[in-house]
Amino acid sequence: MIKASYDTLRIEKLRKIFCVAVLFFTVSWSYAQESKKAVSPKTYISYFIDQTIVIDGLGTEESWEKVKPTEAFIDIEGVKTPKFKTTLKMLWDQDYIYFLAEMEEPHVWGNLKERDTIIFYNNDFEIFIDPDDDTHNYYEFEINALNTLWDLFITKPYREGTPVLNDWDANGLKSAVKINGTLNNPSDIDKGWTLEIAIPFKVFKTSYYHKNTPNNTFWRVNFSRVNWDFELQKNSYQRKKNNQGKFESEYNWVWSPMGVINMHQPENWGYVYFSSKKAGELDIFKIPEDQKVKQFLYSLYRKQKEFYKKNNRWATTFNEFALDDQKIDGNKVIRTIENHQTGFNITVVSPYTNRLFIIKEDGKIIQKVD
Repeated sequence: MIKASYDTLRIEKLRKIFCVAVLFFTVSWSYAQESKKAVSPKTYISYFIDQTIVIDGLGTEESWEKVKPTEAFIDIEGVKTPKFKTTLKMLWDQDYIYFLAEMEEPHVWGNLKERDTIIFYNNDFEIFIDPDDDTHNYYEFEINALNTLWDLFITKPYREGTPVLNDWDANGLKSAVKINGTLNNPSDIDKGWTLEIAIPFKVFKTSYYHKNTPNNTFWRVNFSRVNWDFELQKNSYQRKKNNQGKFESEYNWVWSPMGVINMHQPENWGYVYFSSKKAGELDIFKIPEDQKVKQFLYSLYRKQKEFYKKNNRWATTFNEFALDDQKIDGNKVIRTIENHQTGFNITVVSPYTNRLFIIKEDGKIIQKVD
């Protein structure tokens, strides 16, 4: 019996590893495309609260009533209007960041019940968070209408060939779903479902002594809702297949448009500002001008990557990019390129603050502290 149990666990573990490996190669292939469209990241102000939030999926606390939701989600490429509305609210206190997502859905269904399975094979809601805005070491959370969670830690965007750390767990995360209708019942029409989440800030700590509770600062964040056309098999919901027996493509509806069907470009996510003002008060957030410098660096990073694909080496001068001297807001940019055995560093001096920003061959941004 002991050996049988051990073998069963071993097989199950291998199955999970295989599934995630297949997912990684699938996602890497589908996400190989880079955004060619200019996108304008959205901003949202998350207000501080001192009221207890009960995670029950209802969102009836006074603090929730005092804050405005995001604009309705848009198609991921930023063009089409989704057929079902999605909005979100956020709050924070000293211990948690809170989310309240409201989704219209005439048929609320789900069949994935095991944690860390590929939840977006059901209709789901997804959260992406990069606390330090360097595009590396970010977090993804996916939850379906059954309140089944898939939480991932991603060391680098998929374009860099990173492994998926599927065994990472967001310890202390709390979530609840409220269905405005009936679950998995095709005989009626539902209104939708609400998802309420609390994630402890300690989940995002990089060391034991890391004080990472944000206060009057921003994180890079985005939200996605995956939605599938369905068909009924023996009166049960399933993802719809086409005439060739393959699943129809999913819909991807997001808060801040990406310009391409790829959520894993953290440099294009929105900005969530954690205001010290309380819910019900009013604050203002403006994206810092140095963010334009980072976007400028990413344009050079992509040019360098394209050059490598064509020439099997890194460019040693900016002239090889066929780029003239470039400016940011009319300001001439001081920039340098340095190659080394494992890649390159491109350095830019901000015309706004004189700070030094460096982008590496893997897309990581480093800011030199004053």
